[in-house]
Amino acid sequence: MTEIVVQNKKKLVLVTGRAYPELAEQVAFELGCEVSTTDLRTFANGEIYARYDESVRGADAFVLQSHSTPINEWLMEQLIMVDALKRASCKRITVVAPFYPYARQDKKGRGREPISARLVADLFKAAGADRIMSIDLHAAQIQGFFDGPVDHLFAMPVLLEHFRAQLDPATLTVVSPDMGRVRVADIWSEKLGCPLAIIHKRRDPKVHNQVTVHEIVGQVEGRVCLIVDDLIDTGRTIVKAAEALKAAGAIGVVVAATHAVFSDPAVELLQSEFIDQVVVTDTLPVPPEKRFDTLTVLPIAPLLARAIQEVFGDGSVTSMFEGAA
Repeated sequence: MTEIVVQNKKKLVLVTGRAYPELAEQVAFELGCEVSTTDLRTFANGEIYARYDESVRGADAFVLQSHSTPINEWLMEQLIMVDALKRASCKRITVVAPFYPYARQDKKGRGREPISARLVADLFKAAGADRIMSIDLHAAQIQGFFDGPVDHLFAMPVLLEHFRAQLDPATLTVVSPDMGRVRVADIWSEKLGCPLAIIHKRRDPKVHNQVTVHEIVGQVEGRVCLIVDDLIDTGRTIVKAAEALKAAGAIGVVVAATHAVFSDPAVELLQSEFIDQVVVTDTLPVPPEKRFDTLTVLPIAPLLARAIQEVFGDGSVTSMFEGAA
């Protein structure tokens, strides 16, 4: 009788959609691997086609897609890529979505509204995803929407390293732009060793991207204010906050955010006289036309690569952030 010997060696496969292939190349460089080639096409009627040029049978695959504009097209492309991997006998599929699509629709604010963030999680599961990896979710509860492991990464260590070299904690105040970000801002203030301030704002639920600042709680007069948020979309909220802080006596306003969505007219608004500096990461593409003199873009690829390596090696993603100062 002939004895059959099977060598079970794990294989990491990194694939990317067409939204932001440059980020995947940077992650691959950090991992010391190459991005697997994928045949991606869009037919004349808008349908998307995906096929992998090499075998992925038994592989541990990571499907990276940044959900920039047009977000619906890139979401559908990622779902189709996941489905193709599942049908090609991939062993485990991890969706890597640095900016989780539809994250702001995480609950019902009024009757007859959808919870679209939950719908996206269900779509990923139905397509065949075993795991989701994302950075700075808009609401932590989104982790519970997916029936499987969710690696919630934090860009805070990347941003903190930058600000420790730039700002003096003796004259610094960390500012939460709304009540929903107080917990995150409190961690920032603890890490930087400076006080915390909170901006109370009110939104009209019937008008998107509009905000009114009502009151500032905390000491900001004569201090440099660091506004921390998870994303900047049109920039109206941030500019309103910066204007209120300057009116309250702040000598400088710096903005830190993870996701640079930068929908029009964000680029114009963020160059406001009330904002001295904007610092973001490149979880989303920031093309030349969306860059300006006071903008700093920090690389997120090393963080993603380390998390992917931990997942692939059955290590601990949590250990990346425990005790991070």
